[in-house]
Amino acid sequence: MAGQAGWFVCVLSAARDAAWVGIVFVAGLLALHLRQARQPRWELQLVVWVVVLAAPWETVLIRAGLIAYPHGTLWTGFAPPWLLALWVLFAIQVNVLFRWLRGRWWLAMLLGAVAGPLSFRAGAALGAAHISEMAATLGTLAIGWAIWMPLLVWLGERSDGTGISP
Repeated sequence: MAGQAGWFVCVLSAARDAAWVGIVFVAGLLALHLRQARQPRWELQLVVWVVVLAAPWETVLIRAGLIAYPHGTLWTGFAPPWLLALWVLFAIQVNVLFRWLRGRWWLAMLLGAVAGPLSFRAGAALGAAHISEMAATLGTLAIGWAIWMPLLVWLGERSDGTGISP
C-alpha cells in the first residue's frame, strides 16, 4: 500500500510541477524500509543497482521520442529525478511485494509486460508524461518490462536484506 501511495504522490506531484514532493516522500519510504531491513546495506545496494540500470533505459525512451516529461526534468533528454524516485520505490518493493515471483520467470515476464506499460499509461493520463505513438510506446514498454521484471526479481534475490523468510 505504501508503494501505491508513493506512486501516486510522485506522479501527481510531477504532473503539478512539484516533483520534489514525490522525491521527498519516496526518500522517507526508503529510510523507513532501510530501518526495517535486517541487512540495510544489501537493500541499499539493490536500490543503487536498480537506479543505475534504469536511468539509461528511461533516457533512451525519452531520446527516442516515445515519452516526454513536461515537468521535473533537470536536464533535457534525461530521465527526471522524480521518475528515478519511482525506480527507488520499485526497488524497495522487489524483496517484499514481488518475492513470490522468484523462480517464476515466465510469470514475472508476463506481469512486467502487462503492468509496466499500464503504469506508464496511467501516469500519462494523470498528466505526468506525454506518450507519442501510443501503440509503439506501449509495445516497447511491454518488451522492456518483460525483461525488467524478472531481472529485478533476480537481482533482489541476490541482494535480499529484508530478513523475510521465503
